[in-house]
Amino acid sequence: MSSQEQPLDDFHAALRAARVWDIDLPRFDPAGAPADPVALFHEWFVHAAKAGQPEPHTMSLATADAAGRPDVRTLMLHDADARGWHFASHSTSAKGRQLAARPQAALGFYWPAVARQVRIRGRVTDLGAEAGRAELAVRSRGALAAALTGRQSEVLGSVEELAEASAAAWERAGTEPDAPAPTWTAYVLEPAEVEFFQGDAQRRHVRLRYHRAADGGPWQRQLLWP
Repeated sequence: MSSQEQPLDDFHAALRAARVWDIDLPRFDPAGAPADPVALFHEWFVHAAKAGQPEPHTMSLATADAAGRPDVRTLMLHDADARGWHFASHSTSAKGRQLAARPQAALGFYWPAVARQVRIRGRVTDLGAEAGRAELAVRSRGALAAALTGRQSEVLGSVEELAEASAAAWERAGTEPDAPAPTWTAYVLEPAEVEFFQGDAQRRHVRLRYHRAADGGPWQRQLLWP
């Protein structure tokens, strides 16, 4: 066997050996779900955190570039309220530029500890410079340092260049906790559709979709085939 074949064989062996939801799964009765998807999201988030799900606030953000090609990355949820799901990034980053050109996006949460997913689609709004400053003001020194380092998604010359810029940003964040990061932007995704997925060991997954009309009427609910 060649040295190139072994990693591929190891990958296939690991892939075939992987198991899904080899745990006691929670039940979800959609008939008792609240009328507002944000309320159900709050319930599921707390449940996942209490069940030991690592980093339940991490989520995937999907956007599209100018040519319509999809893009996705993982980032942190900052809040979920009546307005929608909140996150932040540099307006000059790839996702910032994509959202400026095409402000429709999707979010995805996956909590394997409880076999649950939440998918959200809707329009993303830039909340303005003041909201961006306020968002950073309540974050950690590390978050401010990362924002001050800036240049997200640009080509990096070397890891040494990053280390130097990061060290300077950490120093500034410590001595100037209100230092401005002009491109740091707070966003909210205002949902038009939210789907909750509860996995089932017999593959009888429960899928509940909330959707509303473009005029912002009341939420409608539908069950979906798994």
